[in-house]
Amino acid sequence: MNKYTYALGRRKTAVATMRLYAGKGVSTVNGKPIEEAYISEFTRADLIAPFKVADLAPAQYYFTAKVRGGGTSAQVEAIRFALARCIANSQEDLRKPLKDAGLLTRDPRMVERKKTGRHKARKSEQYSKR
Repeated sequence: MNKYTYALGRRKTAVATMRLYAGKGVSTVNGKPIEEAYISEFTRADLIAPFKVADLAPAQYYFTAKVRGGGTSAQVEAIRFALARCIANSQEDLRKPLKDAGLLTRDPRMVERKKTGRHKARKSEQYSKR
């Protein structure tokens, strides 16, 4: 069994758990290769951004990620956060560039809850003067 680095990433309601392995292999998300899981080239580029910031070759590493909840964008950002945490945990000297790029910061923005007497979180009934 290969040694791996484990990390968890969250964004909105998406939660991603990741295992990062050193060596050659196929990176998977929920059991599918990332090319199948995320078809868009821009999405995949966003997914492996921590490798580029840390100046590491993505071909020398592979990961297995399990992600649930949220939409596609939130899931990709949760995976990216988990990947950045894995890299920072495995190589302490890469923590500074990842932090400066904002990849080690949990985005706290969540959907605001709906309040009683309102249509949505803030939208209320139209005001009528008469």
